[in-house]
Amino acid sequence: MIILGLDPSLTCTGWGVVKSEGSRLVHIANGQIPTDSKTPMTLRLAMLQNAVAAVIAAYQPDRGAAEEVFVNKNPQSTLKLAHARGAIMAACGMAGLTVSEHSARQVKKSVVGTGAADKTQVQAMLKILLPGAQITGSDAADALAVAIASAHLGGKTT
Repeated sequence: MIILGLDPSLTCTGWGVVKSEGSRLVHIANGQIPTDSKTPMTLRLAMLQNAVAAVIAAYQPDRGAAEEVFVNKNPQSTLKLAHARGAIMAACGMAGLTVSEHSARQVKKSVVGTGAADKTQVQAMLKILLPGAQITGSDAADALAVAIASAHLGGKTT
């Protein structure tokens, strides 16, 4: 089972692809899709959708997994995140991928063992779970964690 993990963001979306073989995980690829805040919103969203579509075409995942939207104190930030997430989900839908959704807490608990883990702890566990993987940045690391959580949870949300 090949799983595409996604960490949606309008600023920089992370993606990670892992192969789940029973309880064994194999790193396939990861990356980040940054967008320029000076570019019009419609073009940024199109860029995200096209980039995720290219990742799907290149790695042919069996399913996707994304972090759920969390509500920021700033409604404008939440709205931008929702726009980015919509573009990403549309790319998955166009490819016929089902996408499971997992809360940040769920992802941390699945990868580290506690839902209160910080980014440093998640990244340390990624080195253990995916030995030798060259992770391109924190957004890619978060996306890999989402893919791993989805592998552990069987694509189901709780």
